Amino acid sequence: MNLKKKLVLFLAILFSLNLFAQAPGESLTISFQNIPLSEAIKKIESVSKYTFFYDALKLDVNQKVSLKANNTPVRQAISQMLAKSNIKFEIKQSQIILYNKNNASGKNQTKIAIHGNVTDVNGEPLIGVTVSVKDDPSIVTITNVDGIYDINVPDKSAILQFKYIGFASREEAVNSRKIINVVLQDASTQLEDVVVVGYGVQKKASVVAAITSVKPQQLQVGTTRSLSNDLAGNIAGIIGVQRSGEPGYDNSEFWIRGMSSFKGSNSPLVLVDGVERSLNNIDISEIESFSVLKDASASAVYGVRGANGVILITTKRGHSGKTTINVSVEHSITRPAKLPSFLNAADYLTLLNNINIQETGTELYSPELIDKYRTGYDPELYPDIDWIDAITKDFANNTRASFDLSGGNEKLRYSFVGAYYNEQGITETDKTQAWDSGISVNRFNLRTNVDMNVTSTTLLTFNIGGYLQQRNAPKDGIDDIFSAAFKATPYMVPLIYNNGCIPKPRENENPWAKLTQSGFKREAESKLETLFAVEQDLKGILPGLKVKGIFSYDYYSRNGVDRGKSPRYYSPATQRDPVTGELILMVLNEGDEFLGYSRWEEYGNYSTYLEGNITYDQRFGDHSVSALLLYNQRNYDDGDQVPYRTQGFAGRAAYTYADRYIAEFNFGYNGSENFAKGHRFGFFPSIAAGWIVSEEEFMRPVQNYINKLKLRASYGLAGNDRFYNDDGSQKRFAYITTIGSTDGYKWGNSNAFYEKGGLREGDPGVENLTWETVKKANVGIELGLFKMAEIQLDFFHERRENIFMQRKNYPSSAGFPSLPWANYGIVTNKGFDFSLDLNKQINKDWFISARASVSYARNKIIEQDEDLGVLGTYRSSTGKPVGQIFGLVSDGLFTEEDFADVTTGELKPGIPVPKFSDRVYPGDIKYVDMNGDGEITETDKTAIGGTVNPELVYGFGVNLSYKNVDFGAFFQGNGRTYRIIGENQTNFLPGSTIGAEGNIFTNASDAWTVENPSQDVFYPRLHMGYNANNAQSSDWWLKDMSMLRLKNIELGYSFSKNLIKKAAMEYARIFIRGTNLLQFSKFDLWDPELSTSNGLKYPIMATYSIGLQVRF
Repeated sequence: MNLKKKLVLFLAILFSLNLFAQAPGESLTISFQNIPLSEAIKKIESVSKYTFFYDALKLDVNQKVSLKANNTPVRQAISQMLAKSNIKFEIKQSQIILYNKNNASGKNQTKIAIHGNVTDVNGEPLIGVTVSVKDDPSIVTITNVDGIYDINVPDKSAILQFKYIGFASREEAVNSRKIINVVLQDASTQLEDVVVVGYGVQKKASVVAAITSVKPQQLQVGTTRSLSNDLAGNIAGIIGVQRSGEPGYDNSEFWIRGMSSFKGSNSPLVLVDGVERSLNNIDISEIESFSVLKDASASAVYGVRGANGVILITTKRGHSGKTTINVSVEHSITRPAKLPSFLNAADYLTLLNNINIQETGTELYSPELIDKYRTGYDPELYPDIDWIDAITKDFANNTRASFDLSGGNEKLRYSFVGAYYNEQGITETDKTQAWDSGISVNRFNLRTNVDMNVTSTTLLTFNIGGYLQQRNAPKDGIDDIFSAAFKATPYMVPLIYNNGCIPKPRENENPWAKLTQSGFKREAESKLETLFAVEQDLKGILPGLKVKGIFSYDYYSRNGVDRGKSPRYYSPATQRDPVTGELILMVLNEGDEFLGYSRWEEYGNYSTYLEGNITYDQRFGDHSVSALLLYNQRNYDDGDQVPYRTQGFAGRAAYTYADRYIAEFNFGYNGSENFAKGHRFGFFPSIAAGWIVSEEEFMRPVQNYINKLKLRASYGLAGNDRFYNDDGSQKRFAYITTIGSTDGYKWGNSNAFYEKGGLREGDPGVENLTWETVKKANVGIELGLFKMAEIQLDFFHERRENIFMQRKNYPSSAGFPSLPWANYGIVTNKGFDFSLDLNKQINKDWFISARASVSYARNKIIEQDEDLGVLGTYRSSTGKPVGQIFGLVSDGLFTEEDFADVTTGELKPGIPVPKFSDRVYPGDIKYVDMNGDGEITETDKTAIGGTVNPELVYGFGVNLSYKNVDFGAFFQGNGRTYRIIGENQTNFLPGSTIGAEGNIFTNASDAWTVENPSQDVFYPRLHMGYNANNAQSSDWWLKDMSMLRLKNIELGYSFSKNLIKKAAMEYARIFIRGTNLLQFSKFDLWDPELSTSNGLKYPIMATYSIGLQVRF
């Protein structure tokens, strides 16, 4: 036997001795007389390190016992206490197991010998695994150095339990088997057994709220900086979209169960370690648990802040045991996932010719001229520029690295996490410049958490974390640069002439120069997050009672500088000097020789949070009770005249009977500064109930098929106190009438000398404004099948009432200078979220897992104030979803049969006349006259399609592992999302600017023509000049933006332990990963997820990565 096996065997023997024997010197000093056993157990637990375990359904804990022990050994004391009872006990480390004596005679009744081996998923033997009979814990053994065990069981109905620290427990029914081999799954933390809930944790089995908890590894589906980009499709109940790929501004918009208000923010509350913080700048390596609270039972304790749902993030903490070090390094190459494709210069001019020939019969450009563009005859005079290609690189580089260290002992535990992220943008730079106008983001994240047991009942916690980030970018906004790239035609000018002069069309921009020659801006931000907590166990007063105090201080700072210049521009060259051959150029703009002076931007804020809570958690036989009472207050100061302040109380009471029947009550009682006295506090309660059907006796025959079945339901209220103006800014103190300045009155004549300024009444205060209230109902089912599949399905209905809005419909005779605020809105929101998790260990080499989620939410505006001419008509938003798209309804394209005179554009009687253009012709878009007035105007616009934000988000993935090789793929998609393309764009339609500006998509040939008068075309009749009729927002341009994306695909290899042990490694894995590699959509002009109506926006990126993960 080699040295390693000898050492492991020695440790296993020590463990087994510890398991079956009590160390000498452990004693009890306690005295009680004729009290129930349940009470005696609490007393002993309160003065010792021991915890009692027993089956509450089989053991009589009401029988009376007595004990008088004075420094008496524990085994002797317990034996003395139980001497007159029918109860036997076993001591295993700090656990005392009680069971009836008539069930304890297994040693005399054992009839079946079982043996087998226990390994991890890699086939490595596990030493010291506890193997016991479920209904008789006195029958127990452990695995030896080779992972082999032998045990005798009473009969074939016995169930074996396999438990091992760091691994998920497992049960196996004996049935007729004699050999039972088991593979245990890694579960280095106990996060799978508990769920983080509002202001605490609960056992997963006892949770009756709609909560989804995911492992941090499940959220690592890409190399994005922002965690928000990995939520949609990955977590049931989250609906989200990524609208841009611009580094530093690529965060996704997301909502829990969709949108339920037409006014203000629908974003959820995000809490990191219990404190309100941002989701987008925390690194995945910092996270230990991630929970989404979706219904009222889960979020009611947050009261005013819980209306839109809550996300709870817990950061990594230390653990008792040896120090563990994890290192991860990843390098990526990125490219745009999808870019629009435009016509080249020759095809562009040819199309303009075709349009003009159709209208006038003449060409604008000769074939010889077009040939010069096509052949590259003289690229400076006849350029052919793909401006998207000109401003973007083929690829960029990203680097990500993280390091975490954790360990400790029973007194002190620590965790340290450090992460670095560097992302380079794909926009071009000019290496000859002294400054850097490229896009880049550098971020450092640091976090340290320390837990210290000052005494056996006092726990101190200290957290400190934060990040430093620096972003570099061109001086002009990226959206402006991409917009300029859409406007710039391919034939106007080259990027730069060979002599270094920069051309610029008079009517347009040179996008390359705008990007690389106009300066730069640099922004730095930092965040410090601290938390200090003290928890005191009061079991000496009342077992199960604890108090805790928390104080946190966060500080955020941002500053920026930009330095710009105007380049020296030249008019486009049209000829060369006949003698020298040089371009003949004229200065269009002298420009600046040097960068201008810096402009600084500074901003900062800080917040403090104070919390005190008292909790109680105890079990009395079949009855488990828990309670929470909490006070908190928050102060947020961003430099406004008055800081933002909130305070409130929260509470919870939960009861469980026989581990099957669960009831829970939660409440939040919050105060807000936004309301007048008498309205400042709101009460938001919730109730929930659950039934674990699978624990019922009648379910035992099917436990191998249905191992879990839980039904639950909840109903409750949440609130909102935030007002938002139409521009998105937050309004405060709406109950106070504001005073503003005015030009005043004129005394004498209109000369400014006689004008005296003054004050006037501003927004009228409304003292009876009260809380927005959200009524939330939820029913759910959790189902486990064949011990390998878990299904969770929830149906929900929400009704948000008293929504804050400024009145739209108010008589001018009321005398208000501006419209007052009111609680005047109702929105309903309903849908479902579904998740499926499948895990199957096929054999010791093969493991497969699969997951899927679907989130669907559809809202409807029930009541809102609208203009009199709109309210109750087809133009009304009431009765429609929040964000409903409005436009004209098309009725195909005009045909010659619609005209009394085609040449003049005179329509036949009875056909509605569009009023957007002087006249229309065959091939133009024909619209439905919604109001029947015989004309097509803005008043004919009605609800079309749906909303820009998706109502449906889904995802599915699979993971396979064979020995040391693993493979995974994850798809993400959305549905019921629409956008009007070309909306409000004067240069979107080919020919609309007569070639002065506007690129043309490569599908331009799919248009109505005289030769092809089809109704089934992408473009209506094309026209040289702006055709206002065809450019109207209508369902002709309404496109379904639903899509499916291959979000992640990964292949990894884990090195064998024998290979890496010399480097002191416990684990090493190398992987390659691809993100956003494929996309499927009916709409294929550009990435449908981008928030653009012409495709020109910084694209979402595809990445190709290689990485290494190591654990020491």
